[in-house]
Amino acid sequence: MGDAPGQVTESRILIVGLGLIGGSLAAALRAGGYRGAPTGGFGPVEPAGGFGPVEPAGGFGPVEIVACDPDPDEIARGIAMGLIDRGDTRLAPLVEGASLIVLAVPVLAMESVMAELAEVLPPGALDGETPRVTVTDVGSTKAAVRDCALRVFGRMPPGLVLGHPIAGSEKSGVAAANPDLYVNHKVILTPSAETAPAAVARVRVLWQACRAQVLEMDVERHDQVLARTSHLPHLLAFSLVDTLARQDERLEIFRYAAGGFRDFTRIAGSDPVMWRDIFVANREAVLASLDDFEAGVARLRRAVEAGDGDAMLAIFDRASHARHYFDSLLNQTSYQVEYQMESQEKLTFRATPGGHVAGRIRVPGDKSISHRSIMLGALAEGITEVKGFLEGEDSLATLQAFREMGVAIEGPHQGRVTVHGVGMHGLKAPSGPLYVGNAGTAMRLFSGLLAGQAFDTELIGDASLTKRPMGRVADPLRLMGAVIETAEGGRPPLRIRGGQALKGIDYDMPMASAQVKSCLLLAGLYADGETRVREPAPTRDHTERMLTGFGYEVQREGDTCWLTGGGKLTAAPIDVPSDISSATFFLVAAAISPGSNLVLEHVGINPTRIGVINILQLMGADLWLANEHEVGGEPVADLHIRYAPLHGIDIPLDQVPLAIDEFPALFIAAANATGTTRLRGAEELRVKESDRIQAMADGLAAIGVEHTVVEDGIDIVGAGEREVAYGGGRIDSLGDHRIAMAFVIAALRAGEEIVIDDCANVATSFPGFVELARTVGLQVGEETGVPA
Repeated sequence: MGDAPGQVTESRILIVGLGLIGGSLAAALRAGGYRGAPTGGFGPVEPAGGFGPVEPAGGFGPVEIVACDPDPDEIARGIAMGLIDRGDTRLAPLVEGASLIVLAVPVLAMESVMAELAEVLPPGALDGETPRVTVTDVGSTKAAVRDCALRVFGRMPPGLVLGHPIAGSEKSGVAAANPDLYVNHKVILTPSAETAPAAVARVRVLWQACRAQVLEMDVERHDQVLARTSHLPHLLAFSLVDTLARQDERLEIFRYAAGGFRDFTRIAGSDPVMWRDIFVANREAVLASLDDFEAGVARLRRAVEAGDGDAMLAIFDRASHARHYFDSLLNQTSYQVEYQMESQEKLTFRATPGGHVAGRIRVPGDKSISHRSIMLGALAEGITEVKGFLEGEDSLATLQAFREMGVAIEGPHQGRVTVHGVGMHGLKAPSGPLYVGNAGTAMRLFSGLLAGQAFDTELIGDASLTKRPMGRVADPLRLMGAVIETAEGGRPPLRIRGGQALKGIDYDMPMASAQVKSCLLLAGLYADGETRVREPAPTRDHTERMLTGFGYEVQREGDTCWLTGGGKLTAAPIDVPSDISSATFFLVAAAISPGSNLVLEHVGINPTRIGVINILQLMGADLWLANEHEVGGEPVADLHIRYAPLHGIDIPLDQVPLAIDEFPALFIAAANATGTTRLRGAEELRVKESDRIQAMADGLAAIGVEHTVVEDGIDIVGAGEREVAYGGGRIDSLGDHRIAMAFVIAALRAGEEIVIDDCANVATSFPGFVELARTVGLQVGEETGVPA
């Protein structure tokens, strides 16, 4: 979806250059019917074509659109099509009364147009906090246009807003004008420090009126991005077609070219003069991107020459999945974002009261094990086959990060992934920052693993992850000799200096955290001597189990585990159990809704993860395990649960770290129990994707559940066996997937609908949650939209 359409309040818009881009802008405004400021009787213009007129209403008249173009035939055609009200081949007659001027001319013509504009604009028209006139442009190379402005005006006028709509066509001229050209396309504005915010706002409204997505970035970043994503592909397409045409003067070769050639070279049909100007204007950025491309082709050539199938597979697979990711961005099927171009779309859940759950289901694979399977498989010698891999976006981000570091990875396909290990020292430096999405697990484990590499890396994540503390891993890693920079407050991004000599340490963890323990053990693989970690309470031991499964000795005695650096990993098959954290939502759903009878298959029951089972059984849940066995060193079982009345308990302190991710759902169980449930010793919940104690308390308050928040926990007074346990309401999940899913489950005993906002991150841990919830009997729907 594009940004919400704005209300154009310009009295007159002057478009300089009535080609495809300028003509399509006029067409979009005409087709949208956006109205201008009161004009005191300014009547509608009767066009000869099909885009207007816009009838005046309530004292408001249409925006007058005028155009300047050196070709009088284009002006006449624009008037005949109903795109513009009038035009001229000279600027001077059109500038008077124009409040917004759009320069839609080739980049190399920009300076002469600006010079003429500077002569005819009234003095001071572009100055002040609210300039009388705003000027913007559509050039695809912003540094060149900025330099033109500096030469003409001697500065960047406050009323000048540099911009670039990323849209186009192989067609040209006003006859090709398309009112939908900008719909859901990005328009990048590159304001300078001198640009007036009021001027930026006016240009933003202009493009929003065309239903475009308006973004901002600095000039240099814009030119780098466009050189790689637009200019370089056009350069290559022109070169390939020209090369083949010169090799076969009769052009016979094109008789045998199929759809792939057509698709790859389509853009070579674009305007040659325009692209010549672009390559001249953006020369440095284009050359830099061409250097990168030539280096990539050289790598591929070496792999082909050597018959190196793994190297070719790594390149092709990385490219294939990057292309699929690009498709997901275009189709907006994923919450993952380009780092500077984050989507504004929001996802809301609507959960309807009543019902119960029944059946047999298998929830997605364990996220913690999925992350680790890729990490250790990549560092192993040999090929690791993974089954049951969680195809959620956090896990996929980990998978893609290792592709960026040169690991060939096939899949995922229906939960199957094949990792071609490169050995402990086989990772390559990525070309840019490694993006781990919303995955705190990935960022913390990566930091340990990457601290021992020979190359520098930077770890970045989404907006939610950027708020989470990373000092808890950075500080002990520094004690081992790692060099790590964090943002203010020890938060991401993390910049890790390669080539450091790590040394093993004895570390007493101040808090129980499997992520910190795993981070230090992974760093210990590369450290000299022993790395020992002592934990104040048991935490999940997936890393230790998987390291052992890959042939790396990890020892444990009491509350301490340790390993010695310098060993190697040997590839081994991994069957990822279903995630007990994901299963928890359905366990609680069955536990609180009369008539429920549910089986959850092949769930991981690692002793360090079964706090939720123990707590629900203590509360009186009719829950038992069947078909217990081990898969790849991890215990699994089928979980059977039937409805039984729950009662409040004081949650044992030794169970808190064993259920730390499951408490949002357990809070809902407590709200439906008889009596009060008390939680203490859960400070860790304050620093998850959200402050989960406060976020859940706010949600409970919204639906009328009595509770008391304390620093390290909460008391929740349950409704007992009342048919309706609480009311409905609107919940802000704060982008936390577990908060969102917990309140969907709560609707089973609600008196009215529960609406949960900001739910897009559910895909990070539980893809297909809504569909599976409906399958077992919950009533939940999804809504997407752009927030006001």
